[in-house]
Amino acid sequence: MLPIIYSDKFLDHDTGFYHPERPSRLTAITNALKAAPWANQLEWYLPTPVDAEDPRLIDSLYAIHPSRYVQAVQRLSQMGGGQIDPDTVVSDRSYEVALLAVNAWLDGVDRVLATGNPAFVLARPPGHHALPDRGMGFCIFANAAIAAHHALQQPGIRRVAILDWDVHHGNGTQAIVETNPNIAYCSLHEFPQYPGTGAAYERGKFDNVLNFPMSRGSTLTDYKPLFEQHIIPFFQTLQPDLLIVSAGYDANKADPLADLALKPQDYGIFTDYCLQVTQQILFGLEGGYDLDALAESVAATIERCLV
Repeated sequence: MLPIIYSDKFLDHDTGFYHPERPSRLTAITNALKAAPWANQLEWYLPTPVDAEDPRLIDSLYAIHPSRYVQAVQRLSQMGGGQIDPDTVVSDRSYEVALLAVNAWLDGVDRVLATGNPAFVLARPPGHHALPDRGMGFCIFANAAIAAHHALQQPGIRRVAILDWDVHHGNGTQAIVETNPNIAYCSLHEFPQYPGTGAAYERGKFDNVLNFPMSRGSTLTDYKPLFEQHIIPFFQTLQPDLLIVSAGYDANKADPLADLALKPQDYGIFTDYCLQVTQQILFGLEGGYDLDALAESVAATIERCLV
């Protein structure tokens, strides 16, 4: 059985008409998963409700984001919403929903560490572009980095790896974790593409960052040697106690926001590579904006975890 952490409350983050990071992304995924032939092998869990005095949430969130930024998001939401930047929308429910998303990622960490097996967090807003003091690129809080910090506070957890296969470089995640010797970050992303970061020469303070800028039109044929010759050895050398995957699906050929050429089934192959590193994997949703390709790609990821 594979845990899926999800709540309909994630649909309440209202980004407005025509915004690509829209509630129907989650609806498309959940409909596809419930219709899959292996649907009975999924266990659905609600995330821990938001409690402003929950020490797990407070400690994890404020370890990454200064209180002035968190409070600024809260005020903006309480005032009815607005925009952090031209791409990043906060609605009247977004603060609460973003905190619930953080809780979902924290729950995912706890569940993976308790069972020793993968779990998938279906939450929004995404997080890998969020900097400590600024949201950007549809992202409000840095979910993956927060989850990694939380994992390192757990008994017996010494090292965490983060793999980001979203088509956009996770500039926020890298900025947060590159100075931590106990976290390794690897990203494959189209370049040049938003946000313009993630050069191959960026290695982190402890040689703990590995970036692969991908050329326009790249396919699975271009990705496979990178996994086999670089990424798997990089992570196996680290021997992480947990692998967190920033699972964005906008590198699909069908996706409207980028120009790579993956197919949904390719993400099943990526998942096989991850399972060569560890069984303790937390997948968390980032991008992916063509609804059919997104749903098929998430299903391909999950199906490989059920084998």
